[in-house]
Amino acid sequence: MTENVKELKSRGRVGMWLFISTEVLLFGGLFLLYSMYRFKFASDFHASSILLSRLFGTLNTCILITSSLSVALSILMLREDRIKLSLVFLSITIMFAFAFLAVKGFEWGEKFEHGLYPRAPYLMSRPKGEELFFGLYFMMTGLHALHVIVGILVLSFNFVWILRGNLTAKWPVLLVNSGLYWHLVDIIWIFLYPLFYLIT
Repeated sequence: MTENVKELKSRGRVGMWLFISTEVLLFGGLFLLYSMYRFKFASDFHASSILLSRLFGTLNTCILITSSLSVALSILMLREDRIKLSLVFLSITIMFAFAFLAVKGFEWGEKFEHGLYPRAPYLMSRPKGEELFFGLYFMMTGLHALHVIVGILVLSFNFVWILRGNLTAKWPVLLVNSGLYWHLVDIIWIFLYPLFYLIT
């Protein structure tokens, strides 16, 4: 029985790392595409970056970094069989995820008000590099936001399973893998933040 449990845990880890590898390839390709266009339209990308809010970008960076800490504490508490604290830290992580989406939604709303979104008449009248910048901005941050939404669903599922006693100190593998996914979401944003908000 113990060997079967170890095998299942091992398979779970391998599966999770394979999934993370595919995500790295996906965003790696997008980062490469971004780099090519940034090299070609350096001045336009710089001018466009100034139009983004560094305050919102920095705030969301702080939110995600803190949420990575809280999910790590949730895993630690579960492993120590401190169920209530694990649920508290998991709830905090989920709240931070919603806060991230709220800030991002507000920021996107501002861009739509100013006509800085793909296919917008105003943006299409601007230089080609600016149009490409905002196209990449919405595509890449939108894809990242989708990963945040998936993360909320996955972490909420973990919350329910902990409440029901299906995730325990003896079997924390689902929360551990979910934590790895959440750290990936955090790391992706740490790359997106300087690429879009800190162009000099």
